[in-house]
Amino acid sequence: MPPPDRDMLIIPAIDLKDGRCVRLKQGDMSSATVFSEDPVAMARHWAARGARRLHIVDLNGAVAGRPRNEKVIRAIIKAVGEQVPIEIGGGIRDLDTIESYIDAGVQYVVIGTAAVKNPGFLSDACYAFPGRIIAGLDARDGKVAVEGWSKMTGHDVVNLAKKYEEYGVEALIYTDIGRDGMMGGINIEATLKLAQAIKTPVIASGGLNSVKDVETVCAMLAPEGIIGAIAGRALYEGQLDFEQAQAAADKALGKE
Repeated sequence: MPPPDRDMLIIPAIDLKDGRCVRLKQGDMSSATVFSEDPVAMARHWAARGARRLHIVDLNGAVAGRPRNEKVIRAIIKAVGEQVPIEIGGGIRDLDTIESYIDAGVQYVVIGTAAVKNPGFLSDACYAFPGRIIAGLDARDGKVAVEGWSKMTGHDVVNLAKKYEEYGVEALIYTDIGRDGMMGGINIEATLKLAQAIKTPVIASGGLNSVKDVETVCAMLAPEGIIGAIAGRALYEGQLDFEQAQAAADKALGKE
């Protein structure tokens, strides 16, 4: 059993494209489904439902290499930032951007592409902002992808995760691109392999689809150091009820 003080967070995702809340399928920007024209209202909705963390991604920023939805992001922080810890990723390539987000009220900053392309940057970020940096590992078939998943690299997920751990990241978000937006369940095997290889907490992402998925994640992954699962399309399409999912996670960890 995992330690009793550990949460299994169900983390609603708010993916931003052109100022709107969307979901992609397998990271394809051309296959965006718009779920809300008002991401701030969506953030308030998840906060009201009892979310303990929000996962925000600037999709345009991830491709452009710099923040592109900053106005909306700042409005979300202003609306719910004091109530719910926010983690933000997408287009974060320098320390100034990290500082700007943290000063605005973001709790955690997620670094993905820049960590792969410039490991020194991730190391500097962990040193400058201890406890606030999460590394994003987006992978397909065990290999890491970058730039909004548009490019594959030859990097092995586990090897890179071990390197990030040495830098002192607060956590790792592991996204299985093949599962993301497809609602086919979390890739338990790949996530387990990663979690067992490192001591750093891992947040699973990509494919969470049902309360049964949540129970499986808690049973198989929580004891290995998985502290949360990001949910997107399944929440927005009504396949997964947030409050039921979080309650199931709490129950599985003996926290009800």
